[in-house]
Amino acid sequence: MWKNTLKRYEILSDDDVRRIHEHAMLILSEIGVDFLHPKALHLLNEAGMKVEDRRVRFDPAWVMAQVKQAPSMFEVQARNPKKTITIGGDFMVNAPTYGPPFITDLDRGRRGATIGDFTNWDKMCQATPQIHCAGGTTVEPEDLPLDTRHLDMVYSHIRWTDLPYMGSVISADNAQDSIEMTSIVFGGRDKIEKTAGLLGLVNVNSPLRYDDRMLGALLEYAAANQPVLVTPFLMAGAMSPMGLAGTIAQQTAEALAGIALIQVVRPGAPCIYGSFLTNTDMQSGSPSFGTPESALGILASAQMARHYKIPFRGGGALTSSKSPDAQAAYESMMCMWPTVLGGVHFVLHAAGWLESALLASYEKFIIDVEALRMFEWILQKGFPLDEEGFAMDAIREVGPGGHFLGAEHTLRHYRDGFYRPLISSTENFDRWNRMGARTADKVANEKWKKLLADYQDPGIDPGVDEELKRFIAVRKEAIEHAVA
Repeated sequence: MWKNTLKRYEILSDDDVRRIHEHAMLILSEIGVDFLHPKALHLLNEAGMKVEDRRVRFDPAWVMAQVKQAPSMFEVQARNPKKTITIGGDFMVNAPTYGPPFITDLDRGRRGATIGDFTNWDKMCQATPQIHCAGGTTVEPEDLPLDTRHLDMVYSHIRWTDLPYMGSVISADNAQDSIEMTSIVFGGRDKIEKTAGLLGLVNVNSPLRYDDRMLGALLEYAAANQPVLVTPFLMAGAMSPMGLAGTIAQQTAEALAGIALIQVVRPGAPCIYGSFLTNTDMQSGSPSFGTPESALGILASAQMARHYKIPFRGGGALTSSKSPDAQAAYESMMCMWPTVLGGVHFVLHAAGWLESALLASYEKFIIDVEALRMFEWILQKGFPLDEEGFAMDAIREVGPGGHFLGAEHTLRHYRDGFYRPLISSTENFDRWNRMGARTADKVANEKWKKLLADYQDPGIDPGVDEELKRFIAVRKEAIEHAVA
């Protein structure tokens, strides 16, 4: 993980934050939120909220009392203790794509993703220092049965990485399986209840509705004290209003409703205020990513999360482009700069995303890693104002009209003084042409193959591995019999 000490970009005034908060509370108290799970309705009714059918209207004071119980910072442990992550504060954690059913590379083109691709993604994450969490459903392995594939995906994260990871959230049973497998890895449920062992991403079915399957997962993760990324899924103009202020207010209401429920289940359970916010193309009806609205939404959402002192998930290398081209690059950077300047704590989709979340790209993964390496350089290198930073000895040595190539200061720093790119071309045209005139996507194609070829297996305790395999076999048999 990174330490991000850059000054946060505050796009909202204090009065703006207050007004958004007041509108969020108005939404919660006047309009309410639908919860399509009987246990969630029961818990909120017992807590004194007004429940009519599936609609819950909230007391704003009660919501804020619950939100204050959520920790502002917490850890998620990894198999390798050196890779344990901290969520909150000045820390920034990067995770790869989540959810694409399709995958592409320059050699094979666009196709359905497989468990082989999923495992490749894990291996590339393991081999990439700028990725700090293996993610969850990095791609959807469509060659495996839908009802049991979550077991293979969680196992892949555990076996091929020693990073933190995300569990399945499409049902309570899947969440229970993810928690049980993580308990095996860390030596018992009590160990992960003390320090979380995985994360769960729960999307709100915006506008203002939590569906039963996601709520089932939320309740399981909360009961086990595992952090939930409560994430409204907002496409302004379709799932929220075209007014960005109203969209942020709706998002805040939806996120806080879920966070409040988590605190009812288990006071003090870790939570993350999530944001998946962009706008709809009002001509085609398609989602648009990497837009000015995306950037503004990241900054404003991060500021609202800071207001509530809750860790924030948002941003990423988001784009609507179908290939790792110029559009993919500028749209992704349009989202990544506010991600860094806004102080996002957990960055999902930091590498590999294309086609508005429908497509994962091997080449885009590497191109995004190049951008992540540059941001890492900025955050770690900073702007030194010490003697070496001012380099007065070099300025005195060279004097007027000279050059600094042979200066003692240059010789001290030429190997590590400036950022060295992973795939970018800096040579002159003639040399670039002699080397094959390779564009960034072609260089990236070579790099991901080398990344996989050089992958180093982190290994796993044989006893833990055997117990995981036994659990998976038993669960697959039970699920298959239940389906039959």
